[in-house]
Amino acid sequence: MIMVDLVEFFKKETIFSISLILSLISCFFVRPSIGYLNYINWDTIILLFAIMLIVEVLKNLTIFEILVRKLLIKVKSIRGLVFLLVFTCFFSSIFITNDVSLIIFVPFAILALRKIDRTDLIIFTVCLQTIAANVGCMVLPIGAPHNIVLYTVSNVSFDSFFLMLLPYIIVSVAFLMILTFLTPNDRIRPLSFKKIDINRENFIKRVVLGVDYFLLLTFIALFILIGNLENIPFFTLIFKKWIVGNEVICGVLTSQIISNVPAAMLLSGFSTNYEAIIVGINIGGFGTLIASMANLISFKILAREFDEFKARYLVVFTVFNVILLVILLGVNFLM
Repeated sequence: MIMVDLVEFFKKETIFSISLILSLISCFFVRPSIGYLNYINWDTIILLFAIMLIVEVLKNLTIFEILVRKLLIKVKSIRGLVFLLVFTCFFSSIFITNDVSLIIFVPFAILALRKIDRTDLIIFTVCLQTIAANVGCMVLPIGAPHNIVLYTVSNVSFDSFFLMLLPYIIVSVAFLMILTFLTPNDRIRPLSFKKIDINRENFIKRVVLGVDYFLLLTFIALFILIGNLENIPFFTLIFKKWIVGNEVICGVLTSQIISNVPAAMLLSGFSTNYEAIIVGINIGGFGTLIASMANLISFKILAREFDEFKARYLVVFTVFNVILLVILLGVNFLM
């Protein structure tokens, strides 16, 4: 029975489980001590916790749902609806992180497309929403966990962070707009919604319990893992040899394998060329399904609603993401 529970927990919290196991293994090579606390970037943990609390407050007040409903009332065409659903993810991820944006708006997109009987557009729309969230999170350093990490450990200023990624944002937005305009421009009937009721019962408790504490624990486990790796001479030599001078391509390739959050932690521990790391890690969020945790969130939401869409979604998602990744690498090469 315990084994079954552990397997279910591993399936539900895979990233945390893997991070915890790896950090525990690393403890056999570097003796645990009070010095482990110095590995952890507490500014990152506190900032991420504060953002998640604010988001939970807004979610429980149904602020996001109210705003989106008001926008949808004005939509007149399918293309307009898809455009709205996609770029709502783009703009919201600037302020509430790409993960949270997709958690909120992917289910809403599925609901909206069901209402107008266009489930055939769900795979296309969710793919673009995921890309849009990963693009939007580049605008501000607080837009994604990996950027929060890099912003807090680097000396890069707020405006420099934005200007550094601006060319990639512009190209990615153009890519999204081109794909969005491929959707049909048929008119749709007005959408109807049920009355919104704000549940004020146990409000504070629901806000506190709504925070993803396993995400925070994942960060702590990864900080310990990377801190230990930095203190193992063999790994230090290998990582410095690979990473230093190749930060952009290492950021891209590492993200494809372990996702861009742990990749950001890893690279920032072995190189101080933060500008190149920031570019590589943000570009690296495109590509494979695991390249960004946000990618996995969309996939899990879609699979829960339409299990039969999983294989087709993976193909479409990978094609779109690889094309954009190649384009952005070209932009980096030209710069």
